[in-house]
Amino acid sequence: MSDATDSLLLERAGLPDDLRWLTEKYPREIWQAHSNLHGIATMWLQRHDMFRELGGMLTNGIGDYHEGRLTGPEFARWFTPRLNHFLSNLDGHHNVEDHHYFPVFAKAEVRLKRGFEILDADHHTIHEGLERNAETANAFIRTLQDSEDKQRFAADAYADENSRLIAMLTRHLADEEDLIIPLILDRGDRALGMD
Repeated sequence: MSDATDSLLLERAGLPDDLRWLTEKYPREIWQAHSNLHGIATMWLQRHDMFRELGGMLTNGIGDYHEGRLTGPEFARWFTPRLNHFLSNLDGHHNVEDHHYFPVFAKAEVRLKRGFEILDADHHTIHEGLERNAETANAFIRTLQDSEDKQRFAADAYADENSRLIAMLTRHLADEEDLIIPLILDRGDRALGMD
């Protein structure tokens, strides 16, 4: 995919109106009090919160390096396991969604099928962003033995790539929740075959 595909995800303000009818019936403000918010819905929201938290940690970590609160080697020791955890868990989560959950949900409510196609396309775009993120992170780590200028340049490249990935992920997670959580609240785990 390309920057144009990334831009489609980055410029999207949310799901198209014709896919928001369940979101209008079950707005976010009522989710926590709904009797069907358990099981898979709770797991989904917790996983998404974890990805948001890890993304924020990585963003803050590169900021700490830029501001001199972490040296290059300190940053690398801190950063590498967190980045690997973030990237591998996000990729695994998307694979389970694409191959298991999305087909089940699309079959349960055919009017939302296009929404799951949008989310699936997002996963491909985000996967490419994950690869670029890992490449720029590895390039930065490799510069830690080089001059400070090379380190700063590589750190800036990583920070830009990370910001782009987090922006795409933030939009995607919100849209995914707006499509899936209302469906679960409406039908319940058992009716969706998730219990």
